[in-house]
Amino acid sequence: MTRRPTLLLPLLAVLALSGCASAPRNTANSCAIFEQRSGLVTNWRRDVTRASNEFGVPVAVLMATIQAESNFEPRARPPRRWILGFIPGKRPSTAYGFAQALDGTWAEYQRRTGRTGARRDRFSDAVHFIGWYHADSHRRLGIDRGDAYRLYLAYHSGHAGFERRVWEGRPEALRGARRAADMARRYAAQLPRC
Repeated sequence: MTRRPTLLLPLLAVLALSGCASAPRNTANSCAIFEQRSGLVTNWRRDVTRASNEFGVPVAVLMATIQAESNFEPRARPPRRWILGFIPGKRPSTAYGFAQALDGTWAEYQRRTGRTGARRDRFSDAVHFIGWYHADSHRRLGIDRGDAYRLYLAYHSGHAGFERRVWEGRPEALRGARRAADMARRYAAQLPRC
């Protein structure tokens, strides 16, 4: 008697990898993002709602921060510098993943939260990190948890940099803050229709 090949193993592999390999197709629409990332293994709406409930930061602000930082690319990194135009050099920072968290800040998050297995390229961990960081910005700097613009400036510049107003001389920080605030408004308008 011959055994029929089972489809269960390939199906489980596809389910495990779905939603992990690349960014959603339409990152300007929160409903489309959640629809594309709501499988058996991954459920981004559940993950972002849990982080929002834990830290008091609106879902739209959490999603807008990720959109502004990485456009939902799980393995995003800053572009390399090139030497003589063809030799790959160092990257300008250690930023990585959905949240573009730096090595040192991520290590601090893991230590302070006890989430030592958290990974920057896993959405549930990255959105938890952003919620934690924004809640810390609220506690340390008095920024309203719904103020996507100022939260982004604190996120981009760090808490000490925000207090020193270093973002005033960084056009990329100001552009990112405007993008985050605009996306937070857009996502907030979309979410009730999801």
